[in-house]
Amino acid sequence: MSNFVFVLDTNKQPLNPAPPGQARRLLKAKQAAVYRRYPFTIILKYAVPNSETEPHQLKIDPGSKTTGLAIVQGEKVIWGAELTHRGQQIKNDLESRRAIRRNRRNRKTRYRQPRFLNRTRPTSWLAPSLNSRVENILTWANRITRYVPITGISQELVKFDLQAMQNPPNSGSYYQQGELAGYEVREYLLEKWGRKCAYCGVENVPFEVEHIHPKSKGGSDRVSNLTLACRDCNQGKGNKDIKDFLAKKPDILSRILRQAKLPLKDAAAVNSTRWALLKKLKGMGLPVETGTGGRTKYNRVRLDLPKTHWLDAACVGNVESLEVLTATPLLIAAKGWGNRQMCTQEQIWLSCET
Repeated sequence: MSNFVFVLDTNKQPLNPAPPGQARRLLKAKQAAVYRRYPFTIILKYAVPNSETEPHQLKIDPGSKTTGLAIVQGEKVIWGAELTHRGQQIKNDLESRRAIRRNRRNRKTRYRQPRFLNRTRPTSWLAPSLNSRVENILTWANRITRYVPITGISQELVKFDLQAMQNPPNSGSYYQQGELAGYEVREYLLEKWGRKCAYCGVENVPFEVEHIHPKSKGGSDRVSNLTLACRDCNQGKGNKDIKDFLAKKPDILSRILRQAKLPLKDAAAVNSTRWALLKKLKGMGLPVETGTGGRTKYNRVRLDLPKTHWLDAACVGNVESLEVLTATPLLIAAKGWGNRQMCTQEQIWLSCET
């Protein structure tokens, strides 16, 4: 089933979203007209006085590349979307602009002094590639609240609690006990190691958390010493030192040791923008609920839902049960407004040749 259709009355007041069949009947009877096609919204040709709307929760699962959006009415998921960001494209454009400027300074033309000491940044400054993610989400949050009677917002505030995983409490049982046992660490390791065995590369099998340096030989539980392994590799390695286990596979050994110390780039991008996004969402004047990535995964696994961005968004926060009434999310791609370059690198090269 497709997403529910947003509905406005003739005074542009948001009403409860309607199922696609009901919206189709209203359009066919000429009782409504198409107000907006993206997202699909209809406007009634009559006013609805004293209309009682049901509470709707906008749920957001921020991501580095794709953000999931979902609208939940009670326990029913009636609308979903996946917003694709352009942070990497912005980064590439800025690097291209920097290369063009440096090329211009080094040519035998009018000297243009580098400017780097006359610019100040505010305390809440974010890199353009990161700020675009926040603005993309905020744009769609404001757009949805214009067409749907949203009464609250849920945001996944932290994808991974990196600080707590690196420096767990002295009791050492924070992630080993309770209903979220291991979910934060496991989700982090799945993202970091590409959801496949670090030793043999097999995918789509049950994975076990593996200590790179054996715990029996002094290895710690820090995430930098953890990886994912299939059962066969985990049993084969046992308590061997990784250098002995992979003595005949130096390429795999060097890759694992190198990757174990690398931070998760996408998680770092999400963690860098989470507070800025939360602050701007609170500025919309609606109550904002927050949750962790471990809680989101726990809800999704408990409800037996597939792994998608928009369903992850529906599972953000405190969720008892969900009934998914839509199967096709709206696919949104963030687009830029062009660039501010007066000419491209190819045009500069042509001018130099002539």
